[in-house]
Amino acid sequence: MIFRLRPIALLLALALAGCSDSRSTPPEQAASGAPEPAFARLLDDADAAMAGGRLAEAGRILDEARARDPDDPDLWVAIARLRFRGGEHLTAIAAAERALELGPDHAPALLMRALMVRDAHGFADALPWFEAALTADPSNADALAEYAATLGDLGRHRDMLRAVRELAEIAPRDPRVFYLQAVLAQRGGKPVLARSLLERSGMTARGVPAALLLDALISLDQGNDASAAQQLERLAARQPANTRVRDLFARALLLSGREGELVERFSAEAARPEASAYLAMLVARGYERLGDRVRAAPLLERAYASGEDVPATLALRPGLPQPVAELRGLAVAGNWVAARGTAQAYRARFPASADFAQLSGDAALGSGQPEVALADYASAARVRRPWPLTRKAVHAYRLMDDDVAADTLLARHVAGEPQNVATILALAQTLARRGEWQRSAMLLDHAIAMGGGHDPVLLALRAQAARELGQSDEAARFDILRAELRPPPLAKR
Repeated sequence: MIFRLRPIALLLALALAGCSDSRSTPPEQAASGAPEPAFARLLDDADAAMAGGRLAEAGRILDEARARDPDDPDLWVAIARLRFRGGEHLTAIAAAERALELGPDHAPALLMRALMVRDAHGFADALPWFEAALTADPSNADALAEYAATLGDLGRHRDMLRAVRELAEIAPRDPRVFYLQAVLAQRGGKPVLARSLLERSGMTARGVPAALLLDALISLDQGNDASAAQQLERLAARQPANTRVRDLFARALLLSGREGELVERFSAEAARPEASAYLAMLVARGYERLGDRVRAAPLLERAYASGEDVPATLALRPGLPQPVAELRGLAVAGNWVAARGTAQAYRARFPASADFAQLSGDAALGSGQPEVALADYASAARVRRPWPLTRKAVHAYRLMDDDVAADTLLARHVAGEPQNVATILALAQTLARRGEWQRSAMLLDHAIAMGGGHDPVLLALRAQAARELGQSDEAARFDILRAELRPPPLAKR
């Protein structure tokens, strides 16, 4: 619901694997000699085809490699990557498991398992798998870079720094060395150094999403709001369903004085029930600056209310893939019967796709079938469990009056992703409803330290917690901070 601004908390895992230019040599090969040359060439050719988007060609090459050596774990790692790229997420998991069966100590297979666990279960659960991959092959640059990123997402910055230094020793020219150092510099309040390191990485010029996001955050920190808006516009076009990027883009538009464009782009989205309070506040500010207090008023009321958190299911946005746009168009029109039927048809056509499992769950949830939705969400969560998916699953459990399951799932997500302000706020709200004000206040303080202090709902809850705990001075302080977020009314003409 909220995009964190300072200190930054990036999803460092965005496309870090594959940023290096070579495939790590597994420890078995180092001990027993190089693989059979023709087989190795096939794997390299398949990698090149995948990198170029030629998935059918990659599949043909891997079929040929499988005929030569069906029990090579590198083969099954490649098959898992291909299946994942092709949207066959559940069968990709099966291929990764086959690679581990054939090579329990095979570093690339352990790394792939670590990445899958991170997506499905969170950062903390993935750490043992990254450590196992590094034990199998301490010189595996991909494993070390992803391990460092995961430590950073857990807030373990000193451990992250040690891992980055190890990466610099084994792969000094790897662009991720400079990128990860740039992240640490920005988190440490050194944007000039962060910019220099990011430029040295070359990842922004290559269009790596995580680098584009970091570049925008540095620009905002330095007051280069127009530059930040430009980068975020590029990123939002590539990731139209990424609500955090869209919220940050809206902020950059407002800060750069482009109120008209802000209102044009985001007014319809801000009016939806599932829109974040932060986005509603930004658009309201845009209307205020344009002198339109009539349109600003309801958005401000929503932004400063602390009602029930309604998750987005099938909101329509430009730039989405055709099947997604089709489903969301039906949902926006209120035709949930057709949306559910269309989603089931896609699910039957692509049974191994986690994306279509989630879309099917969204359609079921929107049509009032929370139990069916939870079954679909469970399939999708085998592959990845981002906060929007957890949020919808929690909502489905609450619709079924199963608060225990909802609270357990929410707490598990916070434990796995402890720097996500949105998840922390959701858990704090749950604790507040139960009267556990001390625990709620501790969580909210942590969220504010992560950069959530711009959210009016969060500040209102923190002020209420202070009052419930008999801390009147603290309550007044948070009330003042919340009031400062509200744009001042325009003077009467």
